[in-house]
Amino acid sequence: MSNSNKRTPWIWIPSLYMTEGVPYIVIIVVSVIMYKKLGVSNADIGLYTSLLYLPWVIKPIWSPIVDLFGTKRKWFLSMQLVLALAFLGVGLTTGGSNFFYMTLAFFWMGAFASATNDIASDGMYLIALKPEQQSFFVGLRGTFYRIGMITGQGLIVMVAGYLETSLGDNSKAWSWTMIIVGALMLLLTAINFLATPKIEEEAPDKPAREASFGKVFSTFFTKKNIGISLAFVLVYRLGESQLVKMASPFLLDVKEKGGLALSTSEVGFMYGTIGVIALLLGGILGGIAISRDGLGKWMIPMALSLNLPNLLYIGLAHFQPENIFFAGTVVVIEQFGYGFGFAAYMIFLIYLAEGLFKTSHYALATGFMAMGMMFPGMLSGYIQEWLGYTGFFIWVGIAMIPALAIAASVKYPREFGKKLE
Repeated sequence: MSNSNKRTPWIWIPSLYMTEGVPYIVIIVVSVIMYKKLGVSNADIGLYTSLLYLPWVIKPIWSPIVDLFGTKRKWFLSMQLVLALAFLGVGLTTGGSNFFYMTLAFFWMGAFASATNDIASDGMYLIALKPEQQSFFVGLRGTFYRIGMITGQGLIVMVAGYLETSLGDNSKAWSWTMIIVGALMLLLTAINFLATPKIEEEAPDKPAREASFGKVFSTFFTKKNIGISLAFVLVYRLGESQLVKMASPFLLDVKEKGGLALSTSEVGFMYGTIGVIALLLGGILGGIAISRDGLGKWMIPMALSLNLPNLLYIGLAHFQPENIFFAGTVVVIEQFGYGFGFAAYMIFLIYLAEGLFKTSHYALATGFMAMGMMFPGMLSGYIQEWLGYTGFFIWVGIAMIPALAIAASVKYPREFGKKLE
């Protein structure tokens, strides 16, 4: 392993993982808000935006290429440039007559680039840090990933809401918003070029590459307890996978349709201010807790933390409170619970990637994670239109039962993630 230009993880982890979070949340979540404001139905929103998960599902197919050819740094810098172009394309086609399919095409382009960027960025994290550092920095990593997500779901949505009001045209507002996102990605790419270390494993020769390509998959699917491990990855976020697609439409929809009739700026403000504080606090505390006590002590409490706050949406949908304070309180509790509960999920994915080919095995694990989000999300809009918002959130609550059951059954070293004394 070469080790030129070594830099502290306190610098490059925040910038690298913020650059993972921004495009992901824009493609998967902000696209939902954009299409809602441009008049697309909930059923189409749920179906087509959930299909955007597909590149993250199938990224293990090309993850060995990233693992075995080139350098992780060149891969993620190249993909971040592609993402900037993809968002620019979305912005330039939003006002067209066939905007839905044109923008979806550019979102697809961005989704493949974002998934590949994730592979390379996670590979950098795994090869540049020692195992105890990986556990210690998981809170920082997760926090800045979520800062990137909140930048998209909060600040960028607030910008879109401001432009909707000032321009008086939702199409123009979202067109300029996506152009701004493209510019932001260019800025983040430049920061990562300057901040990330030039640390890389030696590339294998051609026979080794050919042998390794097959071994990547065989060694992953022959891991001990791989069946129940993959079941955990698929089911742990069963409720969230549906909630995340319909939460924003619920907050934005008019009262007559069962929503809360909030403005785009109000939704962005909730997620971008009070929501981000709660999320950061939950994520940091989750990483510290596992680093101190190990994964075994915190798995069930974190599974409950991730799922129980979803039940609060039932009350919001039933009572439809006029005061934004109630919706804001639910967002705060949900975001804190998500940040705290997701730490266990991230540590388990790191555990699942242990051994040979960490980069590719982590990509395989996160591919199954994306699959667990994609298929339930595809049905979420249809379920919501069938049950209404109150019935839908009750269904989301029921979906946490298998999640808690699998969290109690999955096998792993109870001390995994604990900081070495």
